Amino acid sequence: MTLKSSNKVETNRYELVVEIDGETFMKAVEAVYKRQSKNITIPGFRKGKAPRRLIEKTYGEGVFYEDAIKDLYPAAIVDAANEAGLDIVRDHVDLDIEKADKDGVVLKAVITVEPEVSIKDYKGIEFTPTSLEITEEDVEEELKRIQKRNSRLVTVEDRAAENDDVVVIDFKGILDGEAFDGGSAENYSLTIGSGAFIPGFEEQIIGHKSGEEFTIDVTFPEDYQADELKGKAVQFEIKLHEIKMHELPDVDDEFVKDVSEFDTVDEYKADLKIKLEESRKKEAENNKEGQIAEKLGELLEAEIPEAMFENRIDGIIDEFSMNLRSQGLNLETYMQFTGLTEEKLRDTYRSRAESQVKVGLALRKIAELEGLKASEEDIENKYNELAESYKADISRVKAAFDSKDIARDIEADKAMNFVKENAVEKTEA
Repeated sequence: MTLKSSNKVETNRYELVVEIDGETFMKAVEAVYKRQSKNITIPGFRKGKAPRRLIEKTYGEGVFYEDAIKDLYPAAIVDAANEAGLDIVRDHVDLDIEKADKDGVVLKAVITVEPEVSIKDYKGIEFTPTSLEITEEDVEEELKRIQKRNSRLVTVEDRAAENDDVVVIDFKGILDGEAFDGGSAENYSLTIGSGAFIPGFEEQIIGHKSGEEFTIDVTFPEDYQADELKGKAVQFEIKLHEIKMHELPDVDDEFVKDVSEFDTVDEYKADLKIKLEESRKKEAENNKEGQIAEKLGELLEAEIPEAMFENRIDGIIDEFSMNLRSQGLNLETYMQFTGLTEEKLRDTYRSRAESQVKVGLALRKIAELEGLKASEEDIENKYNELAESYKADISRVKAAFDSKDIARDIEADKAMNFVKENAVEKTEA
């Protein structure tokens, strides 16, 4: 591949003229012939046995050129962009073939590239610190959560449903006198106060007893995912089968022995306080980083191509889909269950994607300005971390993750640490 020219044609768009030599092109043509010849029939030859020269004579010398160019041009354009010092963005490529013959190919491609960016005032960013103090009340609240986690559900008969109870119900949603799709279930276990259902549903079960049948009125939110229910007033016919409450164990030394390696309540509380302090420190660091990231996005000056946001949304959805698969679900089923369309799902993640792209560009620029580089040792250590994380051989990890991308991530981390080290705590006036 030879880069013949590189010219900026508009914001974030460059025109590359690239030449692929004849030897490389003919090897690609031969590969296409071998791949496709088995489906080609020429009179006098068994299917798939016709020689290339005869196929080209019959269908034209360039019969395999188009597919050979399709095989070659993506890598050729990436190599050309690298040679031109351009960071290519995955996007639509305007491709024009200027020449294609046995001597090679000359193609013209208009590509999208990452934007020119600038950033200043990133030293001395102010942030509001998170209090690190852990009080006795915090310890008691954590102990209550552990106590509840180890509770057992018992059926109650002598009172009405209360907040935090688990109720077993049948329900049927009625809109304009007709049951609507997805609005009915039998023997459904619902924790009152969990917020699992739309506002107003759970609260209206409170005060009713087992065996009662009643109707409640609720209104779906204006931003509800199913268009036919947005903002609609509906009724739910409810049959309350059973009420269960959490029976909490006594918090004593025996309880502590059952749930921990400690022997006394005092020892357990002391350990809980240490763990809460560690958790609070991580929370404080994450909060600080979040405030700084938000400010970096505001400080960044760049005309960012839309393709970068769309690509990041793709990445977020891929990550979400992988998480669903780990739970035995797939994205299509999830979207059907929630009433989401692909467009709505993408809209859900747009704000996050835009923020991540802006912060990523800001950190890379700061790394450049401050001379923060990823060393060979840094990159090797990162590969080892990934190999350990994925329980995979390091050679496979190196094949899967480009060292350039690894270096960028490391340099972004160094840039964030640099900005955090130079950040300033807000002080109350």
